[in-house]
Amino acid sequence: MIGSMKIKTSVTLDELVLRAIDKATTRGRSRSRVIEEAAREFLARRARASREARDLAILNEMAEELNGEMEDVLAYQADL
Repeated sequence: MIGSMKIKTSVTLDELVLRAIDKATTRGRSRSRVIEEAAREFLARRARASREARDLAILNEMAEELNGEMEDVLAYQADL
């Protein structure tokens, strides 16, 4: 998405949130950039959480079979 077209929009923010955003701005880092970076991080976290939930569901669905395979493997180990 780097270099994608920018679209102007309007959002309503809590005054304290806006103050915090303003504190995070610098000469080369505008409000828009701070908000866009925060939105990208939020969306990435949501996508990661969704993938992790899907993976966990798959593992839970396969748990009995996987545990059986592990017990089989452990049965072949030599006693120490």
